[in-house]
Amino acid sequence: MQKAILTCALTGVLTDPLQHPVPVTPRQMAAEAKSAYDAGATIMHVHLRCQQEAMGHLPSWDPDLAWAVTQAIRDACPGVIINLSTGVVGMDIAGPLACIRRVRPEIAACNAGTLNYLKIRSDGRWAWPPMVFDNPVEKVRAFLDVMRETGTMPEFECFDVGIVRSVAMFKKAGMTDHLDYNFVMGVDSGMPADAELLAWLHRQIEPGVTWQSTLIGRQDIWPVHQATADLGGMLRTGLEDTFYLPDGSRASGNGALIAALADCARAAGRDIASPAEARACLGLRAAA
Repeated sequence: MQKAILTCALTGVLTDPLQHPVPVTPRQMAAEAKSAYDAGATIMHVHLRCQQEAMGHLPSWDPDLAWAVTQAIRDACPGVIINLSTGVVGMDIAGPLACIRRVRPEIAACNAGTLNYLKIRSDGRWAWPPMVFDNPVEKVRAFLDVMRETGTMPEFECFDVGIVRSVAMFKKAGMTDHLDYNFVMGVDSGMPADAELLAWLHRQIEPGVTWQSTLIGRQDIWPVHQATADLGGMLRTGLEDTFYLPDGSRASGNGALIAALADCARAAGRDIASPAEARACLGLRAAA
């Protein structure tokens, strides 16, 4: 079976660094990336955070910060592949587009459809005010146009079944010539992290296209990671997605999570791809 490509989602957009040990500064991001890289990750999924004191829980779209963070990661991890986040609510996408143009990442997330992004507490209170993560076709097209301009491969983020089924339509409409799926499972108002659903999703996509699962939750997500490995998908985890290892203990950082993910790949009889092998598999340009 094809070697497993591992992605580390280093920090995410929602977790408050004052409450949880997630990296924020370029130096912290590079250190966590190096730990994940040493454990087998060849792709780093990068979110940018505000650098002002006590503001690290907020996103940033400063192109100079994007450059500083990604260069720090590249310096720490030879040959690493950068996957830049682009998620933003609303139609003003000037910030993410500026970051793509500044960094020219090998991969960038392309959120492929709209979702009511909800979470409810056990007492009936919303975990955050209900919001619409809006990704209409014209917004998707604008991102894809700039990714084509910069030579960046789009990774289509799919939060629900209908979004998965929409991605092939983007190719048919001439919006993209490449399909790469990320099945995002575990958002409370989206697809559950379920191995049977994963197998069904895998049957819906074109044979031979690259895909992975992003699994959000606690230790219950790990059997679905194993199912992803068994089905031949790329594998992703990190502090954006979970704090918990397969045994239910809290991870010490991204490196421990990637080490557990590598174990899933090996249990499926798959070796771990090197950065050069990952680039070749995905059709990406060689490392600078």
